[in-house]
Amino acid sequence: MNTRILSALALATLLQGVPLTVMAQEPSGAYLAARQARYAGDFAAAAQYYAQALAEDPSNPAILEDATIAYLALGQLDRAVSVARKIEADGLESQVARMALVAQEARDAEWDALMARVQDGRGAGALADGLLAAWASLGKGDMTAALEHFDAVAEERGLRSFAIYHKALALASVGDFEGADKVFSGEADGPLQRTRRGVIAWAQVLSQIDAQERAVTVIDDTFGGNPDPEIVALRAALAAGERAPFDLVTGAADGVAEVFYSLGQALRQEANDDLILLYTRLAEMIKPDHIDAVLMSAELLERMERHDLATEAYKKVPREHPSYYLAELGRSDVLRRQNKPDAAAEVLEQLAQTHPDLPQVHVALGDLYRGTEEFAAAVTAYDRAVVLYDAKGDEQWFVLYARAISHERLDNWEKAEADFRRALELNPDHPQVLNYLGYTMVEKRINLDEALEMIERAVAAEPTSGYIVDSLGWVLYRLGRYDEAIGHMERAAELMPTDPVVNDHLGDVLWAVGRRVEARFQWKRALSLNESEPSSDLEPERIRRKLVVGLDQVLDEEGAAPLQVVNDGG
Repeated sequence: MNTRILSALALATLLQGVPLTVMAQEPSGAYLAARQARYAGDFAAAAQYYAQALAEDPSNPAILEDATIAYLALGQLDRAVSVARKIEADGLESQVARMALVAQEARDAEWDALMARVQDGRGAGALADGLLAAWASLGKGDMTAALEHFDAVAEERGLRSFAIYHKALALASVGDFEGADKVFSGEADGPLQRTRRGVIAWAQVLSQIDAQERAVTVIDDTFGGNPDPEIVALRAALAAGERAPFDLVTGAADGVAEVFYSLGQALRQEANDDLILLYTRLAEMIKPDHIDAVLMSAELLERMERHDLATEAYKKVPREHPSYYLAELGRSDVLRRQNKPDAAAEVLEQLAQTHPDLPQVHVALGDLYRGTEEFAAAVTAYDRAVVLYDAKGDEQWFVLYARAISHERLDNWEKAEADFRRALELNPDHPQVLNYLGYTMVEKRINLDEALEMIERAVAAEPTSGYIVDSLGWVLYRLGRYDEAIGHMERAAELMPTDPVVNDHLGDVLWAVGRRVEARFQWKRALSLNESEPSSDLEPERIRRKLVVGLDQVLDEEGAAPLQVVNDGG
């Protein structure tokens, strides 16, 4: 599907929820408070203020439309519909109001009303109306008309794949599994792009016609050797010869929900989160067990930093559902973002008990503990993940890299180096691994030539990474190549001007090349920056000592080698 066509049409009517009619009078205090809350993403507060504003000015078109948007964002369809009906009764133009009314009519199986709405040009917009007419026809029991509508949409530029996917779902929903298979396979309507939900639907269809082996092949060809748990469970049932019930779309209402969800997915790379949230909310309000829509709403809300609403959405996923672990991973991430690491860890520890064979659960737990500098607990979690990945024959470089960092922080250098080097075997040119291993060897003052080569490769891969450019300057400094180091250190400070460690490093290199006044300025700057955002990698007392006696004296007091420019022979 051509998402640029979709976004151009949809954004024209929905982006930012801009009212189509200007306000008739000066805005009230409640309205201004509501707008401010909405721009801040606080939909609950916005809805409350819009209700107050409507009590003062019940026919104001801007307030009516914005209130509809707020209620839809909260997942409160009935409240949105009550406002949308007022909008329509007043003869006002509002695409959002029409979408709410479409969702209500589909949810309540009011197919005649929905069909009339589409035919009168009062539907959900040009992108959806052809499909809505098709599903409404199916809801009315007229499959022939439904197929005609699907075929008509398929002729529209950029919408073919979208239309034939829904056509296949419609055929399967009425028990025509052979016909659905012909569409999914491309035999009837040409090749169909494989999506996750499409493959699940096709596999379910194939099982209904006793073609389980074909279904397994479709899954393997699409997902390879590392599918998610829901796909794994479906594949196992099919491989055992079982029939998987076709439950993706069981009727016309489910089909309309799928239309809104499909639109949200198609716009995901093009539109803002506020717009996409309306689509996913509409899908889940029509079909509450549309778990993919629920999860997508939760992810959007999390990204918008609406933490309470995101948590509420994640909690909608039933414990017995295969995607429950995704919801719990999301919920733990929300808790972490809310600066509640203990609560987040509790969620993940429980998940590790209920889903012990999912390596991603243990990786998430390790990442959480590493973020809170509980490195021993992080290693324990990563150990379990590495074993699980090995058992599946799918070693993952990132787990080894993360465990290596934890070992290094625990001063277990031998284990850390082994993990770093194994990660590089699996992903030889990853700049973060090259940089971390190279920089650590620089700090330990071992293998400096190898460290330089690694960091140079990392800089070549990510020349605008301040951390990596800093590492290059620092290894050159350690090698006594001060004149070469200074340019890289100054560049790192340009890329990361507020990082205290980078500023401290720049001070040392400036001192080494004789620019003492500038060096002291950078050390003072490093201390100042560290006060607002303390870094565990900085030693403030050491910097203060450098400011008093200079870097040469500090190195002497530490028993370190003095500053010495490398000779011509290196």
